Amino acid sequence: MSAPVASFTIIGRTPDGKSFRPSDWADRLCGIMSVFGADRKMKFSPYVRPGSTHVGDKCVQVDGRLHHLEPLAYKFLVNFAKDNELLLEYLDESTAAAS
Repeated sequence: MSAPVASFTIIGRTPDGKSFRPSDWADRLCGIMSVFGADRKMKFSPYVRPGSTHVGDKCVQVDGRLHHLEPLAYKFLVNFAKDNELLLEYLDESTAAAS
């Protein structure tokens, strides 16, 4: 069995405090991981979901289980955050299991 991979949150703020633009970046990023259901409506992946932090920053929550299903998608999301100098908040296993 492979080691668990961390769940994490991409926060739409840079280390110097600037908000990431455009303002709908989280929805766009989650949109590339979404699918169209039988009802012809777009549905976000249960592993990549938009949200916001307690201070109102846009964010994307990434479930670590994505790594086991689609490792390249997981890596893409990590690299997106790094390339755009966005804050990453990794969740420990007890926090990830509760969500």
